Amino acid sequence: MKKAVIIGVGTEQGLGAQLAKRFASEGLHVFVASRTQSRLDALTVEIEQAGGKATAVCADATNEEQVIKLFEKAGSGLDLAIYNTGNNYPGQIIDMDAEYFKKSWESCCFGGFLFGREAIRHMVKSRRGTLLFTGASASLRGRANFGAFNSAKAGLRTLAQAMAKEYGPKGIHVGHVVIDGAIAGDKIMRHLPELAKKLGEDGMINLEGIVESYVHLYRQSAGAWTFELDLRTSIEKW
Repeated sequence: MKKAVIIGVGTEQGLGAQLAKRFASEGLHVFVASRTQSRLDALTVEIEQAGGKATAVCADATNEEQVIKLFEKAGSGLDLAIYNTGNNYPGQIIDMDAEYFKKSWESCCFGGFLFGREAIRHMVKSRRGTLLFTGASASLRGRANFGAFNSAKAGLRTLAQAMAKEYGPKGIHVGHVVIDGAIAGDKIMRHLPELAKKLGEDGMINLEGIVESYVHLYRQSAGAWTFELDLRTSIEKW
């Protein structure tokens, strides 16, 4: 059975969890990872009740030892790895202390390095596999009051591009997905209901549509690989 490792798995109606459920339905044994064991356990139960195969691994994306152990647990047969971890730390640069900036960089960029390195180390043996990174509009441009997040996401994108160029010739498809806007999921619905109401259904990116784009990247043949997709609603200003 082919295997997938997905880190950055949160609530059931979140991108990480929906990616895990979809790829499990595609026949992959999905290893789901985050820092919250209870959420992972609930997700694995749901996947297995639906006939899929899933394993929960509690891991911090910024902890090198834990990331290494995550991939060791997955073992051979790794065919897909998705880095979906990040944060959206706001704040003006003049008010930031060094630790605040560092935490944003660790979560969005450094963790991507650790995760990507270990994924490639496992995939390069078989000369096949897909490694995908979740990006944001911040990956492409700086924005006032989000200097830490912008710089970290931009760093992750450049890192992913370097990985794509280094390891594409070795059979590994590296891709980056720019999600330009709010996702219509639990994060905004539960924690920012007023913003969700303001945006409306048409103003939030459809969760199922995002998942389909990741599946599309995974299924591409080596003769026509895409490095980057950018996703947004039809009414998003960009």
